[in-house]
Amino acid sequence: MDLIPDPRRAWPAQGAAAYPLDGETLIEAGTGTEGVARWIRTAVGAATGLPFPPAEGAGATEGGTDGAGATTVDEAGVGAVVGGDDNRIVLEISRSLARDLGPEGYRLTVDGSAIRIEGGGAAGVFWGAQTLRQLLGPDAYRGAPVAPGREWSVPMLVIEDAPRFAWRGMMLDVARHFMPKDGVLRYLDLLAAHKLNVFHFHLTDDQGWRVEIERHPRLTEVGAWRARTKWGHRASELWDEKPHGGYYTRDDIREIVAYAAERHITVVPEIDIPGHSQAAIAAYPELGNTDVIDTSSLTVWDTWGINPNVLAPTDNTLRFYEDVFEELLELFPAATSPFIHVGGDECPKDQWKRSPAAQARIAELGLADEDELQSWFIRHFDSWLAARGRRLIGWDEILEGGLPPGAAVSSWRGYGGGTAAAKAGHDVVMCPEQQVYLDHRQAAGEDEPMPIGYVRTLEDVYRFEPVPPELTEAEAAHVLGTQANVWTEVMQDRSRVDYQVFPRLAAFAEVAWSPLPPPAERDFEDFEQRMTEHYRRLDALGVEYRPIGGPLPWQRRTDPDGNSATLGRPIEGPPPNV
Repeated sequence: MDLIPDPRRAWPAQGAAAYPLDGETLIEAGTGTEGVARWIRTAVGAATGLPFPPAEGAGATEGGTDGAGATTVDEAGVGAVVGGDDNRIVLEISRSLARDLGPEGYRLTVDGSAIRIEGGGAAGVFWGAQTLRQLLGPDAYRGAPVAPGREWSVPMLVIEDAPRFAWRGMMLDVARHFMPKDGVLRYLDLLAAHKLNVFHFHLTDDQGWRVEIERHPRLTEVGAWRARTKWGHRASELWDEKPHGGYYTRDDIREIVAYAAERHITVVPEIDIPGHSQAAIAAYPELGNTDVIDTSSLTVWDTWGINPNVLAPTDNTLRFYEDVFEELLELFPAATSPFIHVGGDECPKDQWKRSPAAQARIAELGLADEDELQSWFIRHFDSWLAARGRRLIGWDEILEGGLPPGAAVSSWRGYGGGTAAAKAGHDVVMCPEQQVYLDHRQAAGEDEPMPIGYVRTLEDVYRFEPVPPELTEAEAAHVLGTQANVWTEVMQDRSRVDYQVFPRLAAFAEVAWSPLPPPAERDFEDFEQRMTEHYRRLDALGVEYRPIGGPLPWQRRTDPDGNSATLGRPIEGPPPNV
């Protein structure tokens, strides 16, 4: 079947070898699955040219029938088409399947009566539809039929499947290099195709502010634009002198969130505080430590690294960011964005140490040091978000100085932060830099474009294990899941993002979804064999992935003038297990 991610169980169904689909194939959508039916008509219908009209009387709920050829699903989770012809795709939510496999679990049955997708919830039905698309072949991923009149079919089989982790994510940094809205929507489709269900949207940083805030318009009028950009690693002497920037309007964000929700993807917006904030300070200098530096002289940062210019711990700063988060909560509703990411990473304390105002704040609050001042900052917004029904999540530096009880941790510096957080009873998303930072290079070859970090091959990612072995079963339950991070300092456009992300995201997706054995026991040869078909799917989708044999001529390392250059920061040897 060559499915990715690999399903838990699959076996042949009785009957003919394949089930045909044609212009008369109907979709019978049970209550709660209407969005999945719409997606099949839009995505699979475009590729196949099949209309998939609704079955008459579709929409029956589980355990009953509407008397017009609808589906019933009994407590054993077995669906049956009642009346009518058998040329249909049946979509149903099953309570029994929810008990057995959870809300994202599904059963796909292809037999002589119908193609039936039952899910523990609407998300499970949607993931089953993704599997159906894979079974149709790579041409089912195209935007229009390439062979009009072609006969489409799927093999007779039964698949029962469910994810290992509830959080299966990818973080996309649009602050360092802006990705226009259509590119973001495309990546949501790519996540859905790999059964990934969390999109961490890194919207602000020193190099750019990417979301419109009506109460503070200079955040995008000024903060969304920089005059030039460092080319390559920060140690490079090369610059791209072309101005760079962009931002998403409020309606752009609403569209992105709605598009994600249709694909059962949670969006986690990130507004970085109190560090990584120079773009905001450039727009509103009073947000910075004005008693230490002339913040009015700051511009949106044009290079990379850890920036010394951090937010001032003042009441004005708190109120300003409460305004920001208030608008953010409106744009990212709780149903699709229960978590709000506040960054909290790489916040140098030098300015606070020299700032009389910061030192006065430390004394006023009875804090021990600047680490506890950062903790106070994070705790303020944890309480503020919790009062509005949201959960705070931040990078693992938020552990320093103490962490609020309800906060969750993105463990990026290694396993250590996540392990400590889980042992302390905090929920964790494992995304260690040494394993699943997809900006790190994929091979040691001299042609790799802008080589950053450790070599992380397709096999390395496939053998990544999100749960540290030292956690007890109860502690491991705090590992919500895992996430691959895509930092775009050296990814100037969509092609570069594609090259860094794929094919490794396919391996990561299987790690996040499938109940794989321990890393050393995983069958990478089988995965490679299944990837042969998956590369054809990626080709049909227009993904500019890194070929197995290395970069194509136009993917190789160049400087802004098209000349070959050494611009990266490769780290030799295996990454440390920290």
